[in-house]
Amino acid sequence: MERLFTDQDLEQLAQHGVSPAEAQRQIALLRRRQAYATLVRPCTVGDGIEPIPHAAHEGLLRLYTEAASAGRLARFVPASGAATRMFAHLLRVLQYEGDLLRESLEQAAETSQDARETLAFLDHLPRFAFRGALAHALRRRGFDLAKLAPHGPYRPILEALLLPEGLAYAHLPKGLLLFHDYPEGARTAFEEQLVEAAGIVRDAEGIIRAHFTISPEHRARFEHHLEEVRARWEPRWRARFAVSFSEQSPATDTLALDDDGQPFRADDGRLLLRPAGHGALLDNLDAFRGDIILLKNIDNVAPDHRKGPTYLWSKLLVGYLVRLQREIFELLDALDAGEGAAVPRAEAFVARHFPGSEEAAPGREALRKRLDRPLRVCGMVPARGEPGGAPFWVRERDGRIARQIVESAQVRQDDSAQRAVFAEATHFNPVFIACAVRDRLGQPYDLDRFADPEAVIIARKTHAGRPLWALERPGLWNGGMARWNSVFVEVPEDVFNPVKTVNDLLRESHQPA
Repeated sequence: MERLFTDQDLEQLAQHGVSPAEAQRQIALLRRRQAYATLVRPCTVGDGIEPIPHAAHEGLLRLYTEAASAGRLARFVPASGAATRMFAHLLRVLQYEGDLLRESLEQAAETSQDARETLAFLDHLPRFAFRGALAHALRRRGFDLAKLAPHGPYRPILEALLLPEGLAYAHLPKGLLLFHDYPEGARTAFEEQLVEAAGIVRDAEGIIRAHFTISPEHRARFEHHLEEVRARWEPRWRARFAVSFSEQSPATDTLALDDDGQPFRADDGRLLLRPAGHGALLDNLDAFRGDIILLKNIDNVAPDHRKGPTYLWSKLLVGYLVRLQREIFELLDALDAGEGAAVPRAEAFVARHFPGSEEAAPGREALRKRLDRPLRVCGMVPARGEPGGAPFWVRERDGRIARQIVESAQVRQDDSAQRAVFAEATHFNPVFIACAVRDRLGQPYDLDRFADPEAVIIARKTHAGRPLWALERPGLWNGGMARWNSVFVEVPEDVFNPVKTVNDLLRESHQPA
């Protein structure tokens, strides 16, 4: 049997919290390469995506209010990633030679998208919420933003914004960046998430529960900022933020493979262990031990005058989730009690709400197993060309067809038929999800049991200039939740206001009223 790891490797893995069996499993997955999804057709309204008619709103909102008042709700926000990609255009322009005068940038813009995006950024500096902080950072270095902005040189502006000796925006997580402007002052994405949570998850006692996953080097900044937010909002609302933080466990890091099919090693000979993507946060979600959790990305926030649709549709998703959960719990009680009509009722319920299953055997026990699992209601917005995942009917490895959220990286790009199906998607996954993670006895599910461990993503990366194959764990809302009971519902695009590049903050959806 091939011996992949030395004694020193095993000691390193043990210190990281990775067992030898898990390390062997990762190498086997890497050698097998990508486990691609097999797309059958896109989910569409009436075929995998359910509309919520206006007539149903009142009843769903009533169920939401009961759950919120009882303190069952919490917001969960992955917030650990650095904002480097948000400033990619600016960082590349910063590598240009010279002082970066307007004339030279305009010449470069004739052929360079980076230069065009940078000019758009510079021309609209007064519209960014961080303009005051940027001007202050420049003054500390002896520069005047108003004098530099028309013609340059622009290098001092970009350095003051992006680099550690200035605002360090290219190195901070998105949650700590100023996103929106208000008369009383600018707000970060983190503060906007908490303000939004206050309008959705606050309970009858005024408690607002929220959890953020963060990186350890930024914990102190987040904790300090939380106290600033508390001081601003808790007295005004007579409320209390119950906010917790967690970090991605080193034990979720994954090995990489070199081009010879061997574990990739750093220059010092030690195994390279890399963060394994947002799928690693399934452990954080599990450890949070919530009840009903609203999952959303840190950068998907809107200013106050545009929060209305998010408030409404978050509440409707919770109401829909609670209604489904109650029906499931009633069916499970009936199945356990041996009621004669329970089996056909459960079969009809599963066929309507959760078509597709990895269990082939019929009968009471199979139905109980099919229903007794975590539940999620996922909002899907009409597609508008944003990069990311979408809802599809997928052929599972057992031959059955089920609904899944599929990322582009899970689709064979050398298969024209699969690419064509992916391109036909009518809706997009904005990560606008209501989750129920406790069983009918109130006990938390072991979420790892309901992931598809083989739905990994294998990507080509580099380390110190050397190519490697990297392993990402099953994505949090695709492979990580592949065996949950899932329902997709249509929500308006007004709930989706992402910030993937800094110039997205110039969109109307992020500007003041």
